[in-house]
Amino acid sequence: MPYIPPSVMQEVKRMDLLTYLKNYEPYELVHFSGNTYTTRTHDSLKISNGKWMWWSRGIGGRSALDYLIKVKEYSFLEAVELLAGQANIQPPLSVSENIPMEKHLLLPKKNEDNAEVIAYLLERGIDKEIIRFCLDSGRIYESVFHHNAVFVGMDAKGSPKYAALRGTGTSFIGEANGSDKNYSFSVFSEKPSETVHLFESAIDLLSYATLQKSEGKEWREEHLLSLAGVYQPAKEIEKSKVPAALTRALKLHPEVKVIVLHLDNDRIGRLATKAICTVLPKQYQVKDEPPKYGKDYNDQLCIKLNLAVTKRAKAAKKSLASHKKYER
Repeated sequence: MPYIPPSVMQEVKRMDLLTYLKNYEPYELVHFSGNTYTTRTHDSLKISNGKWMWWSRGIGGRSALDYLIKVKEYSFLEAVELLAGQANIQPPLSVSENIPMEKHLLLPKKNEDNAEVIAYLLERGIDKEIIRFCLDSGRIYESVFHHNAVFVGMDAKGSPKYAALRGTGTSFIGEANGSDKNYSFSVFSEKPSETVHLFESAIDLLSYATLQKSEGKEWREEHLLSLAGVYQPAKEIEKSKVPAALTRALKLHPEVKVIVLHLDNDRIGRLATKAICTVLPKQYQVKDEPPKYGKDYNDQLCIKLNLAVTKRAKAAKKSLASHKKYER
């Protein structure tokens, strides 16, 4: 666990949300009225007079630390580390009311090896050759401090534009600052393919690929795409939008005719599936193929391989214990 001096901790707690967003995520900041701001991601979150309130969820706070923990769901340690290191890896960005800022992805530093990430993926049942492919292509690596698994999304030139973070020994789930949800984790076929498969997470995508490979199928013949987090439909489903990552994928691969949805077997996953089916243009053939067993495709893979299904609960318990120890 990295040591953070009390003086740095004091500065971290002192930083308010408006200062943080203006300096480091200006593209996320939207002027609402007067001295009130909101964010592009959450239009019901209002920032004013040194405080912020996420009205749709009924939660609020003062500091950027509160925001990272309560809204972006970073662990306490991850949020502290991000704020403490922010000024060292990126000087403040200038903000303009009129000119939209291009997102600047701040990738976590790479560890000297990927041992913990490899062990984590193997525990989740992911095939060794698929893991090696992702490591060699830069799609996955291990971060240096918390040894998180970093799942990288790239543009057509192979430049990183998005990064999902997943704890290898904790239940932490997050995104690297500056992540562009148009470029979520994917493994597109090298040859033209009429089919794209859509998943909620990178782990589900890799689990599906492993299942295909275990059945003797070529797992790279069709496009595989994960969403950048859980898809949130509009209250009126017909007013929902096609997920940004899928919109980009369809433009990048105009030959696609079939979209296969592999979203989770829960209320949120089923609602997201219904919404995407509703708003996709009628030119596409849409198939709904949720996992046959368990909540998601990693559950289905673990069940098939007889792997323990209690790892997530153990990870969550370990994360909570680590948090309490740090606060003491």
